[in-house]
Amino acid sequence: MKIIATNKKAYTDYIIDETYEAGIVLVGTEVKSLREHGASFKDSFCRIKDGEIYLLNLHIPPYRFGNIYNHDPERPRKLLLHRKQIDRIWGKIRQEGYTVIPTKIYFNDRGIVKVEIAVAKGKKSHDKREEIKKKEIDKRIKEYLKR
Repeated sequence: MKIIATNKKAYTDYIIDETYEAGIVLVGTEVKSLREHGASFKDSFCRIKDGEIYLLNLHIPPYRFGNIYNHDPERPRKLLLHRKQIDRIWGKIRQEGYTVIPTKIYFNDRGIVKVEIAVAKGKKSHDKREEIKKKEIDKRIKEYLKR
């Protein structure tokens, strides 16, 4: 598994409830661009429309040798999931505070691009502060134990 990009902000801003591996519908220049440049998750999220799930605002830079056949960098991209998985996600996001966000994009063992999406709930600012305090305390304990 070769990881192309990870959404580090997802783990600091959200409490991850469930994760799913999804296929993604791409055009040829997008795959080539992912192999070269990677992708950016800034402000990306997933929406369910007409029983299908779409990934929005994922930025894949244009392929430099793509000329007129190049892709739109931030076009909506369809994700491939089983119907039961989509229904389960739909049931979760109907609850208040839940959203679907991408956490990482990678090539699997066979060279196919996959996206890991997560059903997550947003953290409050006081939750973030408590998490930072816990990390600092754990870090100090580990330092102390090393000595």
